[in-house]
Amino acid sequence: MTRFIMFFITIGLVLVGCSPDKTNGNNEKNTPVVSEDSNVANNTEITHSTEQNVLQDSPEYVAKNEGELSVQDSDMAYEMCVRAMTNYYKAVWNGSDIELDTFIDNKNLKQYTQKKIQYQHDLYSASTDSNDEVQNIEVGDWVVEYTVNVDGDFLYLKLPVEINKTVGSRGEVNEFLVRNVNGRLVIVDWYSGGKDSYDFWVRGENLTIDNPNIWNDSEWVKKLDRKQIEFSGSIR
Repeated sequence: MTRFIMFFITIGLVLVGCSPDKTNGNNEKNTPVVSEDSNVANNTEITHSTEQNVLQDSPEYVAKNEGELSVQDSDMAYEMCVRAMTNYYKAVWNGSDIELDTFIDNKNLKQYTQKKIQYQHDLYSASTDSNDEVQNIEVGDWVVEYTVNVDGDFLYLKLPVEINKTVGSRGEVNEFLVRNVNGRLVIVDWYSGGKDSYDFWVRGENLTIDNPNIWNDSEWVKKLDRKQIEFSGSIR
């Protein structure tokens, strides 16, 4: 598995890696429990062997430097996002518990994700075989970008994932923004925009995920909450 880091400062950072286009686009009867002009300064290629089932046991993902985020936090951010995805897909398809506090600090993003998981779990458990559960996930060639701009600094991760189920598999691309909050790495945005996905219908298609403060925008959150209610009502 490879990933490439290209590190840009001032307006933004663009990282190029071997992965699909920017955006792409679930089941047991148990209900899941759900408890944030560039100059190239450095270009590093890192080979990273990934074992999806051997992730750190710590409930927190600590930044290299408590007071700042850096490109050196890429591996830990990747590990956190892989675990978040694994728990997320198992919550949707298998009805497993997911502790969103482990990964997300922003209450608006947590609430949105809770509703997203619950909606998808209810939908898939009503229409698919309850024995067709998620076994594991595999991440393909992935991209990480470290960006510093007017909104502050953040890591952008683009992770193409294959969700392996009891019968067959399906692919999806997840995009994350990660920040350092009091020395802890947390997800400040998470988008899965595959065609006909939940985010595709509620948030919109082919979005550019680059605003780490989006879930702090109360007016935007209110509009999105209304869209969630309308979407859920239109399908049921």
